[in-house]
Parts: sequence; structure tokens; C-alpha cells
Amino acid sequence: QVQLVESGGGLVQAGGSLRLSCAASGRAFSSYAAGWFRQAPGKERELVAGVTWSGDGTYYEDSVKGRFTISRDNAKNTMALQMNSLKPEDTAVYYCAARSGTYISRMERSYDYWGQGTQVTVSS
Repeated sequence: QVQLVESGGGLVQAGGSLRLSCAASGRAFSSYAAGWFRQAPGKERELVAGVTWSGDGTYYEDSVKGRFTISRDNAKNTMALQMNSLKPEDTAVYYCAARSGTYISRMERSYDYWGQGTQVTVSS
């Protein structure tokens, strides 16, 4: 079992920045690929950024490329999402998630563990 707890969400103006953090406890976080999903009202949950177990490989959804950066520190059992140049369309609940295995998956159902979510609101 892995427990995930997000923090760092909030309200920010367009063009601003936020840093989300995910703290993992339980089994070794380094055994899992991980990612950040988001879900806006009326929309499906989508993967915005993913990272392999080692941190060597990353994935970004097209709309966040160049603005968001995912990172992880396996020694500290943490993962982060640095979000810059935020836009109103980035408004959503953001979830950190982990999946057994080393590779990133865009499929929500392939993730085994989820945090409770943190709200990000970007005002125009």
C-alpha cells in the first residue's frame, strides 16, 4: 500500500505559478511510476505529467509542455509539479497517482494509488 497526500493548490492569477507537492508513505515510492492527473468540472480526468520510477523519463500533455515540470525525489518519497504561466483553463482538481511498474501510463485505470486531490484555480 502507498498513501499519497497532495499539497500546494490554491488561487492564482493567470500568468502566475504554483508548485504542487505529493508526499508518499507506505511501500517504497521508488518502486512506482507516478503522475499528476487533473479533472475540471464536466470533464474526464486526464494525465498532465508523468514520471518513470527512476525519474529519467517524463511525459507532458501537449497543453502544459513548456509550462509544467514534474520531478520526484525517491530518497524523500516526494513528487512535485511546478506550474508556471498558468492559464484559466488549468483550473481543476489535481491528483497525484502511482502505479506498479516502471513506465508511465496515460490510462487512469492503470494507477493503483491516488491522493485526495488539491484544487487549483486560475483567475483571468
